[in-house]
Amino acid sequence: MNNMKKAWRIAFLLSAFLVLYCCNPVEDDSESSSLLLVDNILGKDAQGKTGNFLQSDVLISGSVRADTATATLRAEVLDPDPLLGTSQYNDIVVTRYLVTYSRTDGKSVPGVDVPYPFEGSLSTVVAAGATSTINFVIVRDIAKMEPPLLELTDLGAEVVLTCTAKIEFYGHDTANRTVKATGYLTIYFANYADAAPTPTGAQ
Repeated sequence: MNNMKKAWRIAFLLSAFLVLYCCNPVEDDSESSSLLLVDNILGKDAQGKTGNFLQSDVLISGSVRADTATATLRAEVLDPDPLLGTSQYNDIVVTRYLVTYSRTDGKSVPGVDVPYPFEGSLSTVVAAGATSTINFVIVRDIAKMEPPLLELTDLGAEVVLTCTAKIEFYGHDTANRTVKATGYLTIYFANYADAAPTPTGAQ
């Protein structure tokens, strides 16, 4: 009888340990056994070349356009060697993202010093142990028609507003336990010079 009680006590302690171990304290006290990570976020320069920053043109040939960025997301299990291996319940579904802007000089009032924050929807599955690349809007076109970006349209490329975009990705594993990951991208806002038109008849 004592051996039976001892065995039950050990089993209970092991179960409690596993529950605590599976909690994910990294982002918002998630209880998921999976972890969502941002491997990188890439933007483009004024010439359209990919880099680890974004040059956002506030006015292109008299019109405004939204800017996009590319994020590589990765899903990993917290236990690097799970007893039962990974399963489809460790996969992560990313459902939305939130973009907020800030400046290093501390002036970060939305609509005055930086663009307003905004939220977008996603529908991306990141399999456990794998990565997924997504394109998303990081600067809305409407932001370029509001202060402070609107004020840059009458200025040249020499006047640059530098901001840091904080991108928070939200989702859940397939057991419906929430996850979150955060990444950053530096953005240089300016009215960059438009590309010269191609002469008629040029090859």
